[in-house]
Amino acid sequence: MQTPPDLFDHELLAQRRARAASFGTEGEFLHREIADQVSERLEEVNKTFTDVAIIGPKANLWVEILGGKPVKDQDTLELDESSLDLVIHGLALHWANDPVGQLVQMRRALKPDGLMIAAMFGGQTLNELRTSLAEAETEVEGGLSPRIAPMGEIRDLGGLIQRAGLALPVADSVNLTVTYETPLHLMRDLRAMGETNVMHARRKTPMRRETLMRAMDIYAEHFAEPDGRIPATFEIVFLTGWAPSETQQKPLRPGSAKARLADALKVPELKAGEKAEN
Repeated sequence: MQTPPDLFDHELLAQRRARAASFGTEGEFLHREIADQVSERLEEVNKTFTDVAIIGPKANLWVEILGGKPVKDQDTLELDESSLDLVIHGLALHWANDPVGQLVQMRRALKPDGLMIAAMFGGQTLNELRTSLAEAETEVEGGLSPRIAPMGEIRDLGGLIQRAGLALPVADSVNLTVTYETPLHLMRDLRAMGETNVMHARRKTPMRRETLMRAMDIYAEHFAEPDGRIPATFEIVFLTGWAPSETQQKPLRPGSAKARLADALKVPELKAGEKAEN
């Protein structure tokens, strides 16, 4: 079977991240916010984690908040098998050409009943910018090109957890809204984050000035807030799963219930064909 081509250019991604480093801490605010949210989630887990790894381009920052050891996000993760009780993928899984492969490697690195958490951008991320660029390019140039990388929808991303062999899978999301003076200020922040388009299929020529100016106008017309600032949505999807263990709760087999539902609800049990009385 032929292997599909990679969606993202990881060599270019490394270059963009190196450029982002020149912005200093300017592009770190989302990483700090999401790391704090992960910390809050861990406080709700009745378990102590001692062997922790955090994967991602800002792993050192996440380690400052959560502890553990930093690991570079690359195709082959530097993780020893069955060595961890907590592994976190910090806002980078959306750039993986093989996200299931990343999750499988994380599962293999976990001890039984170890926890995996992945935080990544979801499909609603930058929907305002995506809409404005698409409308402007269609209007000015008569066609469309992939200006913003696609992000997975939560219903699809949730399925990755089970495909990776993790137990008790959960997928949920939060929307964070950041406001900017203009769309250009947003684009500067995306460069500072190292989150600009690195799709292999991206348009290789710079955006025409006329298209950019029209996109800015459309953004303001459709999305500006009463004070004139423009909002940008960042959907953060959290994927959570556990390494399988014999100690985990498991669903009951059909027909194995020891009590009748009717008894629990204190209502008469209906026989086939009977109707409940109002």
